Amino acid sequence: MKTKASSRISHDSAATGGGGSSNRWTRNRSTKKDKFEDSVIHERALAAAILFQQHLQNGGDVQFDRSTSLRCPPVNGRKQPVFPRSSSSRPRSLTDALLQPHQLLNQDVKLDDLETNHFVLVHGGGFGAWCWYKTISLLEEGGYRVTAIDLTGSGIHSFDTNSITSLSQYVEPLTGFLKKLADGEKVILVGHDFGGTCISYAMELFPHKVSKAVFVAATMLTSEQSTLDILSQKAVTDDLMRQAQIFRYANGNTRAPTAIELDKSLLRDLLFNQSPAKDVSLASVSMRPIPFAPVLEKLSLSDKNYGSVRRFYIETPEDNAIPIALQETMINKSPPEQVFRLKGSDHSPFFSKPQALHKLLVEISKVPST
Repeated sequence: MKTKASSRISHDSAATGGGGSSNRWTRNRSTKKDKFEDSVIHERALAAAILFQQHLQNGGDVQFDRSTSLRCPPVNGRKQPVFPRSSSSRPRSLTDALLQPHQLLNQDVKLDDLETNHFVLVHGGGFGAWCWYKTISLLEEGGYRVTAIDLTGSGIHSFDTNSITSLSQYVEPLTGFLKKLADGEKVILVGHDFGGTCISYAMELFPHKVSKAVFVAATMLTSEQSTLDILSQKAVTDDLMRQAQIFRYANGNTRAPTAIELDKSLLRDLLFNQSPAKDVSLASVSMRPIPFAPVLEKLSLSDKNYGSVRRFYIETPEDNAIPIALQETMINKSPPEQVFRLKGSDHSPFFSKPQALHKLLVEISKVPST
């Protein structure tokens, strides 16, 4: 792949003004109603995750739509609770009070003038569409269309992770979605973590259907590289990722691993070291094993297809899973059009810095066509 220089924009933990200026948004305290609605959104997601976990443990035969995230139907133009409220008397956390969309967005955003206002969110290894619940809420309130994909064996997709044998099989819910888009319709792909490899695979297959690609603390490979090739560059004796990995051998100990699980006792330190406790709880009951075969597979990327899609990278400097030094290595080897930095973000900015992440996604959607 050809290399080119990237422009860099650093963002504070609260979203900064458009175009990389130094003006900061004042971090306003949410009203009681805003805090209540944020709590309800989280409790819906947590309730759904716990119910699904119970079905799995009880051997229930559960069928879910694999290509979209859970949605709450609007009533009178507003989203209403559809899951039962928690009976917990625990005080609400104020550490991640959501700002209102009008406090985050420039007032001159005209969605009809954008090349596309449709975001497709692709989770990382072990995650699912559930991890984007804050991002989904903010984008949809701003008028954007959002689709959050559950990759094969992830989230509420009821396929056995140990049976996934290729990257194409793992990414099929994403490629199947893109294949069904109408002629001329484009989307903005957003990939987190291993999701960066997945959107790269899709960009090579459907470059004409991808307006922009956003890599969020994600693996951004060059041709003939595998995800394992990238992640092995950071291996050290005291590496937290290596400590957290638990290999599963569904085909026997003499064969290659079939999946990787992450030690739940190390999840906070590895993935969520700056995230609210409630989101760590959600992840602990929702994360599933990571299929091993796709991690080993080398990508074949061409300048004609993959190279024709505009790429943007969002760095997470407090990241313990894909450290900033490794992110910089990937960026320098295959420079995207622009690089943004979310100051204070851990590996999961959709939890630790949802407002700032949202602001960046909106800014990227507004970057005009070249």
